[in-house]
Amino acid sequence: MEVKLLEMSSNPEEIIYASARQCYSGKDAFDIFTESKKIKKEKLEKFIIEIVNSGHESVLEHVKFTFAISGVSRALTHQLVRHRIASYSQQSQRYVNMENFKYIIPPTIKNDKILMGIYQNILEEIREAYKKLIRRFKELGIEGEIANQDARYILPNATETKIIVTMNCRELLNFFKVRCCTRAQWEIRELAYKMLQICKEKLPSVFEKSGAKCEYLGYCPEGEKFTCGKYPVKSGK
Repeated sequence: MEVKLLEMSSNPEEIIYASARQCYSGKDAFDIFTESKKIKKEKLEKFIIEIVNSGHESVLEHVKFTFAISGVSRALTHQLVRHRIASYSQQSQRYVNMENFKYIIPPTIKNDKILMGIYQNILEEIREAYKKLIRRFKELGIEGEIANQDARYILPNATETKIIVTMNCRELLNFFKVRCCTRAQWEIRELAYKMLQICKEKLPSVFEKSGAKCEYLGYCPEGEKFTCGKYPVKSGK
């Protein structure tokens, strides 16, 4: 799995500052934004930390991150796109021929020879079946995207894919709360931690304390049955 930051909003601290101040000021947002450039970085970051801690998260929506993600499975991206306040551009199995598709191997399978044998055998069978379908389509005079779009129906969730993701800071905080939890599926949890590491490095005033829900709450809301034990279980009431 590889996660790279393609781009993020420029002047993110100043944008958040201006957005928060605009809510309580008669000044024009542009003037507040201009004034923010004269504020010392430490003071600006302290202000933003207070905003985040207060729960005034709507102002964080004006700053966004765009990630290039590769070496992940379709099983992961099916989960990822459920986070609907985001933008996605994924490698198409309709326009990209998948005869030599790579696939992701779960750790539980990779660590057992018998499981690996079963897993790899069936995936190689699928690969060969896909190639046969493409060849037969060609014999019938059906090629390109039409052949690809129908042959792809046999491709497994394990198929490796690539995707570009853009999320604003508020949605990223929510994403990390859900997907950094030990109850999240292993692959998307790994992705979440890689994205979180980048966000903490680039914008610590927003993401320094970000992570699973328990990191915010100070207790585990999952109950005795599902808790990992890192935090005490409380109802939160």
